[in-house]
Amino acid sequence: MCKDYVYDKDIEQIAKEEQGEALKLQASTSTEVSHQQCSVPGLGEKYPTWETTKPELELLGHNPRRRRIASSFTIGLRGLINLGNTCFMNCIVQALTHTPILRDFFLSDRHRCEMPSPELCLVCEMSSLFRELYSGNPSPHVPYKLLHLVWIHARHLAGYRQQDAHEFLIAALDVLHRHCKGDDVGKAANNPNHCNCIIDQIFTGGLQSDVTCQACHGVSTTIDPCWDISLDLPGSCTSFWPMSPGRDSSVNGESHIPGITTLTDCLRRFTRPEHLGSSAKIKCGSCQSYQESTKQLTMNKLPVVACFHFKRFEHSAKQRRKITTYISFPLELDMTPFMASSKESRMNGQLQLPTNSGNNENKYSLFAVVNHQGTLESGHYTSFIRHHKDQWFKCDDAVITKASIKDVLDSEGYLLFYHKQVLEHESEKVKEMNTQAY
Repeated sequence: MCKDYVYDKDIEQIAKEEQGEALKLQASTSTEVSHQQCSVPGLGEKYPTWETTKPELELLGHNPRRRRIASSFTIGLRGLINLGNTCFMNCIVQALTHTPILRDFFLSDRHRCEMPSPELCLVCEMSSLFRELYSGNPSPHVPYKLLHLVWIHARHLAGYRQQDAHEFLIAALDVLHRHCKGDDVGKAANNPNHCNCIIDQIFTGGLQSDVTCQACHGVSTTIDPCWDISLDLPGSCTSFWPMSPGRDSSVNGESHIPGITTLTDCLRRFTRPEHLGSSAKIKCGSCQSYQESTKQLTMNKLPVVACFHFKRFEHSAKQRRKITTYISFPLELDMTPFMASSKESRMNGQLQLPTNSGNNENKYSLFAVVNHQGTLESGHYTSFIRHHKDQWFKCDDAVITKASIKDVLDSEGYLLFYHKQVLEHESEKVKEMNTQAY
């Protein structure tokens, strides 16, 4: 009657008893680990923050690449049981657990839980999930506790109805961000709103909005944090894509529009100036009058992991439908043309850097793709993940199979995950290469 969601208490009790027996065994066989450290399984040892020294930074500069491992290495490839229309959760979990820098954080036990009830901490559960998936156990894992915590902290996702994978991703990042309070060692004392938790370090970018007055050309700039970029598709009723002469937009979203076929095309449209029109006049801060204006979005700060969301599900007053237009996407992506600094360079008459230049700081590599098969009312989510360089696998709930690069690039694409090829250490901006061989 209260519409609360519960899970099997008997199974949870059995799990706790088994955990207790394992802790007793560990305490009896180890003289180096204290009982206090073992009180929280797997989260005992807390490592201090790594403050790099100058010699260490020099070593990073001379040895930028990660240690290579054998291509036959399969640890980390583990299926997830579908608990009843939970494919939307499983595909996002696979993408997150194969995010290199996030994996390194959790597998090194860097999380420090400060919640009064650690059993309700989603970050603690994600840490446990990472250990399970990288334990070497080949049998599919049952993520029942993760599902239960999602129901508690994101109640709009509770229940066994079909849910949206993108909506789950944003909800999960939001809860993880809020539960990472104890990990935010970099919070500035003079800026309490600044967050340096692992979620913000990896996923948060800065989206810059420039509104230009058409009368005095004064510019008002705002920068908002973002975890993803949602892109309109050809065939959308709300995207206002230009139609070719004599061609109508198809109802099922399969219309082909010449010149708009790639992820780069969508990003160009996303960052082009938009005339707001006479019905959307705003008060200019420079000339203090209401004038027509143009608005342009660019990236002020790039995240370590860039997530692109194709708006394939359209909900309007007239209809609900899925847009199946194929948009190609590359294995490597250069975000330089979409940066605010590139826009300023073009305005100042400077030449734009060619995309094949040696400057790699804005270049990304694809490492995960989430796909949706079926219709808006009845569908199924799967994902492709990169396990090693050029080693791709398809994750379909409990089943994981080898996939080719062609399989990945030919897929429809709903969510695309790209990882920066070059990372910078904040202290001295020493670039550390993050290769694809992991």
